[in-house]
Amino acid sequence: MNEHHKILIRLTGVTKSFMVGSGRFSALKNVDLEIRKGQMVSITGKSGSGKSTLLNIITGIDKTTEGSVSVNGVRIDKLSESDLASWRGKNIGVVFQFFQLIPTLTIAENVMLPMDFCNTYPRSDRRKRALSILQSVDIIEQADKFPSSLSGGQQQRAAIARALANDPSIIIADEPTGNLDSNTATSIFELFASLARSGKTVIVVTHEREFSSYFEQCISIADGVIAAGTSVNV
Repeated sequence: MNEHHKILIRLTGVTKSFMVGSGRFSALKNVDLEIRKGQMVSITGKSGSGKSTLLNIITGIDKTTEGSVSVNGVRIDKLSESDLASWRGKNIGVVFQFFQLIPTLTIAENVMLPMDFCNTYPRSDRRKRALSILQSVDIIEQADKFPSSLSGGQQQRAAIARALANDPSIIIADEPTGNLDSNTATSIFELFASLARSGKTVIVVTHEREFSSYFEQCISIADGVIAAGTSVNV
């Protein structure tokens, strides 16, 4: 199998339980899942189905109650909190529905922020790298503006650029087009598709069925169980 389609993320027998007022609640129940490198993957399910917990397990924000999580050969469920924070900063880029750009920083400074946190690139190289990424997402001309002066679509491109700052292997996008009109949403999905073609693994939580053709794997979750068979076209 070529490098582009090797298994990047593997969950085996993953259960995640929380203590709630009425006792123990299992948000995920014995989940087995494989996601390949360079794929665009959707996660769908109703509110409370376990989508967020699944994302949090993949990114190491939540620890499993049972089962193992391997990402690119690293057992992230075995990492210490400090090692996990460092691993996440370098391997995961997150894009949110409401952009979450820092309003007092320029767009370029927002993109440089993850590099500052993780110290991944020499300080003297960070602005140049930020501008290069902004060029790749087609908003280089917005580099020295503040988020409030950008349209929603431009802000989401800036948020994607920030997610790419440390060259992570995985991009997680949580309802990334829920706040955008359909034309702008289409352009954002086109951008995600180009990232997947370049070898990034893009995992999108979405309710928007009109974009289903972009996904090579569709994960449907209900009551903590992966419901539909995952469809994979490699």
